[in-house]
Amino acid sequence: MKKVNEDGTLDMKALEISDIVDIPLLQKFQDNFAIGMNCASVTVDRNGTPVTRPSSYTRFCDGFVHQSTIGDRRCAESHHRMGETAARTGRPFVGPCHAGLIDFAAPIIINNELIGTVLGGQVLSEKPKEDYYRKVAKEIDVSEGGLVEAVKNVNVTDMKNISAAAEVLFIVVNTLAKNGYAKIELEQLAKHLANKFIEISSTLEELATSAQNITGQQQELNDEIAQVETVTEEINDVLKSITKIASYTKILGINASIESARVGEAGRGFDVVAKEIQTLSQTSNDTAEHIMKLTKKIKDSIKETVNNSNITLHTTQEQSSAMEEVSAAIQDSVRLADQLNNLMNQE
Repeated sequence: MKKVNEDGTLDMKALEISDIVDIPLLQKFQDNFAIGMNCASVTVDRNGTPVTRPSSYTRFCDGFVHQSTIGDRRCAESHHRMGETAARTGRPFVGPCHAGLIDFAAPIIINNELIGTVLGGQVLSEKPKEDYYRKVAKEIDVSEGGLVEAVKNVNVTDMKNISAAAEVLFIVVNTLAKNGYAKIELEQLAKHLANKFIEISSTLEELATSAQNITGQQQELNDEIAQVETVTEEINDVLKSITKIASYTKILGINASIESARVGEAGRGFDVVAKEIQTLSQTSNDTAEHIMKLTKKIKDSIKETVNNSNITLHTTQEQSSAMEEVSAAIQDSVRLADQLNNLMNQE
């Protein structure tokens, strides 16, 4: 049964032939191969359990060997031995079975993992010798005459042809298996990519939302700075009025001093007050000018801040727009991955 590891790869130990090969298609190929090559064939999983129906089994095997408990056991042991040899070498194995027929085993290997074996043969490379098969009949406790007659109907084929048949079966079945495995890997990759794209898209959506919030906050900050600039202008206007008042007050103080000098001793006290007025007027004027200089610096600083904020706002808007475009592109990639997965499932 197909099993996926945490890292998204397939668990090769759990992979079965039926996970990667279309069994009805394999059965059809196996039947046609057996008819075309005039031999028997069957496909078993990694545990030796058949996954296809036997194709073109001979009467020698079906009617006699497998009808005997001893013969059936010896046949299973022979197949297991040939399958192990084929799996160890990674190549088809051709050789005699326990009953004297020529069999072959073609391993089905994916990523160095044996997932099954195609067994075939039930042919002879030379004419049968009756004495040998009478001996076999006694060993497996079946009719000597019946087994001898059955072996006479077994196809006699040159050993080169048998080896070539085994090689063809090995190439074709392993090609089917590799294509099926590649399809599963593509399905897993498509799912993995789709999941990753969804995660990235979700993260980008959060970032885009955050960027939009920052944009809004930046705009609010710009509005607040603009209000501060307006208030600064109003302060400057008030300070200008204070400066004018201070100038008028200074003029009044000077006039008062002149008048007090004209009246002489009687205007001495008034002269002191007039001078205090002049001093206060000058101090107010100096303070107003100093404040105006400070407000000018504040205003210049605000303008610089506004410029920088506008640049930041523009950059943030561009980033927000870019993230939205990236998010849209990823969504398209997710759809493409889903389409790829659907296409593979339709095959």
